[in-house]
Amino acid sequence: MGTPRCFVGGRALTTGVRARLIAPPFIAPSFVALSLMALCLTACGAGPASAPESPPPLAPAPPASVGAPAPSASTPAGVAGAASSATSEEPSEPPLPPAPPGPPPGSLARGDGGPADAALALGDAAYLADDLPQAERHFQAAKKQAPRDPAPAVGLLRVALAKTGLVTDYAVAPKDARLLRLVKEADRIIALDQSYGPAQVEKGRLLLMLGDASGALTALGRGVELAPNDPEAHSALGVAKLALGETEPALEAFERAAALDGRNAARQTNLGTAYLLRGRVSEALTAYRRAVTLAPKDPRARGDLGTAYLAAGRPKEAVVELERAIALERRATFLSNLGYARQLIGDLPRAIATYREAIALDPKLGSAWINLGTALAKQGDLAGAEQALRRAEQLDPTDPRVKANLEELAALKRDRKP
Repeated sequence: MGTPRCFVGGRALTTGVRARLIAPPFIAPSFVALSLMALCLTACGAGPASAPESPPPLAPAPPASVGAPAPSASTPAGVAGAASSATSEEPSEPPLPPAPPGPPPGSLARGDGGPADAALALGDAAYLADDLPQAERHFQAAKKQAPRDPAPAVGLLRVALAKTGLVTDYAVAPKDARLLRLVKEADRIIALDQSYGPAQVEKGRLLLMLGDASGALTALGRGVELAPNDPEAHSALGVAKLALGETEPALEAFERAAALDGRNAARQTNLGTAYLLRGRVSEALTAYRRAVTLAPKDPRARGDLGTAYLAAGRPKEAVVELERAIALERRATFLSNLGYARQLIGDLPRAIATYREAIALDPKLGSAWINLGTALAKQGDLAGAEQALRRAEQLDPTDPRVKANLEELAALKRDRKP
């Protein structure tokens, strides 16, 4: 699967979970992306024990996964399965909560009129706007005004992390010297004031990027204790729990983060992905639709909603959202998912063309090669199908989906012989 993402500190913390199964989870572009770790977060099946007398057509790989915690709503498809379907009706969508008064969630400014509060508020605003030089100036000013306050130091720590240019994925840089130095800085801040929750949260984020889920869990658990109303603390804690395979506690953490920061689209996408991971497709759709309402021009939110529609067995609606996502940003995973949706509704020629577009953008996207192979086989081009599946095999010789589909392809060839 790809890489799903989690948003922490206003930035994407991906938690891509790769599971290589015949019925794999959706492969994600980003929390998603999340390169969370080689966790298998989906039930799997190997298909029928013996092939039927007349072999079924090859099964396409389920779509690339959504952005937040790597979800999986696919059934154990074996060789003939497809994405899972949801039969329950969608809950009515509650209205978005009003923006709360005071500083935005996750702010370092406290809104208490303290000596450094105005500078902290300006630093928060500049940081969220990605104006890192301005944010650094304001946090430095706050540090001069309140040298014993840990908040300015945490602000400068956030800026320093952003300046590394690292994508905030789980285990993105396990031995990165810059991250290790920033962990030491976080420890220094914590030593000055062990009761300041945001410092613990920042340490947890850094440990997640280093791939230390257990250490992150300890720091983030302490962060949640000290700052129970900080949505970032709960969101990052959810990523750590997900990395350790604790899917239900992870969902609870994402629910809490979304409740505390209901107008943040990233919280909703993380929550939607966690729901998908638990098989709660209707609730996932509600969260993703809310994310799209909050951020209608966010391609990932559109792509995630389209993927959720695929998980719900609603490919026509998936086509609409995936086309919107691609109009905003051409990504190979979006195109591969769109091809899958088109294949499900029977538009085989356009599905094949779309898979080829995805492969042109990312020749290493194994699911696109698998899906191209299954589509070509269904079209009767068995030679082209084998070529595509062999390419997928070269990319990952251990992928059981490729082995199963090659076996079915051989059976189809035998069945064609007079």
